[in-house]
Amino acid sequence: MIRQKEKLTSRQKIKGHRTLTYDILDGMVDWVRVINNNGIIIYANKSMEEALGKNIVGAKCYSVFGKSCPCVRCITDTTVSTGEIAEKEEEIGDKIYSIKSSPVRDIDDNIYAVVEVFRDVTRERKLEKEIIKKNEKMSKDLAFARKIQKTILPKKGSYGSIDVDYLYSPSEMLSGDMFDICRIDQDHIGIYISDVVGHGVTASIMTMFVKQSMAGITSEYLSPSKAISQLHKNFLDLNLDDENYFTIFYGVINTKNNTFTYVNGGHNSIPLLIKDDKVSFLEATGYPITSLFNEVKYEEQAIKLDKDDKILLYTDGIIEAKNEDKELFGIDRLVQTVKNSDKDLINSIKEKIDEFKYDELEDDFTILQLKVI
Repeated sequence: MIRQKEKLTSRQKIKGHRTLTYDILDGMVDWVRVINNNGIIIYANKSMEEALGKNIVGAKCYSVFGKSCPCVRCITDTTVSTGEIAEKEEEIGDKIYSIKSSPVRDIDDNIYAVVEVFRDVTRERKLEKEIIKKNEKMSKDLAFARKIQKTILPKKGSYGSIDVDYLYSPSEMLSGDMFDICRIDQDHIGIYISDVVGHGVTASIMTMFVKQSMAGITSEYLSPSKAISQLHKNFLDLNLDDENYFTIFYGVINTKNNTFTYVNGGHNSIPLLIKDDKVSFLEATGYPITSLFNEVKYEEQAIKLDKDDKILLYTDGIIEAKNEDKELFGIDRLVQTVKNSDKDLINSIKEKIDEFKYDELEDDFTILQLKVI
């Protein structure tokens, strides 16, 4: 009698576990159904029955979705034949479902049915489409901005007694580097190179400020120090945060007597003078264009230029290129490359950096060469 009661209790426990399993499945928001090897639905949970009707049990797996024949890609067949979990996405009505099928095995490890779980991913897919659409628009806008940014760069070639060549390569679609050649009057040409902190959209917008401001300033001030001091005042009017700043090197060439007068606004990529196969630095002191200072004065320096002299201006993307060991290309390698170059200087530098660097450049890459002709 006691053994019969214990046996009954065990049966009750098993029955309770089975009831719990169905309660769990019926409590799921996802649709769950079980399909036998003949493609017949032998179980559907409450969520699926409420959505499709209670008569789906006993029906063909595809017919409950209004189809007259099996799916082109039937993941139930895939799971039965391979014993592996299979997945796909399918539109059902006005919704998109992610469907995953898993094998159901008997005690002999034979697959006798497949359980399918349908998860509604409509919202996620709509969001993905919206993001893709917005990204496509943003990419078009960036491509247009890049085209404009490249279009406003100065032309290569002769500017009176000065020949100009350059290499311009943004690390992203838009650059924080800017340079220009400004014909001030019949005897004077202004040249500057600028490097905005950061890169991308924000930095590129700042380069537009630099170009627009310098276009007006160079025609008003012949003195480089006065010109950059005025640029600093214009920058203060923007009321930007301290982290927004840029460096600039600006010089004026007198084409009548071939003198070059210049100032350095915190540009740590000190330009090089190549004269008679010797390399020297065009050094001058001065602060970057930043809101940290209310008024800044810049020290002017002047040099005499002769025929075939070259001035090399560049941004820190050149000297901060890294190799596999995170070693910087550095100023010494740049100077050595310049000294050893027996052909086109800009291409020599590019080739050396391409050989040296391990990965894509992390910063914008700009070289500007001026040659007295």
